[in-house]
Amino acid sequence: MSIYEQCQRCISYHTIIKMKDGSSFDGIIEGIDGNVVFVLVGEDVMTDDRDNEMTRQPRQPFGPMRNRYRRFRRRPFPINTIAALALLRYPFIVPPYPYYPYYPY
Repeated sequence: MSIYEQCQRCISYHTIIKMKDGSSFDGIIEGIDGNVVFVLVGEDVMTDDRDNEMTRQPRQPFGPMRNRYRRFRRRPFPINTIAALALLRYPFIVPPYPYYPYYPY
């Protein structure tokens, strides 16, 4: 199966993309236009809200808590630079056993 067909099958899925130069990253394949694959590449962003905070609380023992979130940016990649694709596997969480209500006597 060619890389083009693999990209078509993985559209809208979170994938791990390995390039021919050895680098790898994860992202969501958004679409294919000719020989270009558009990928939403994730990047971690850390913010520190202590700059504008005026409190008299003592410092935390392990440093300040920072807000961490992920931002996705759209980047084009030529198909001929992609070496391999793999779906990013998420763990399946088993739903809890449903306990039925007691029989009303």
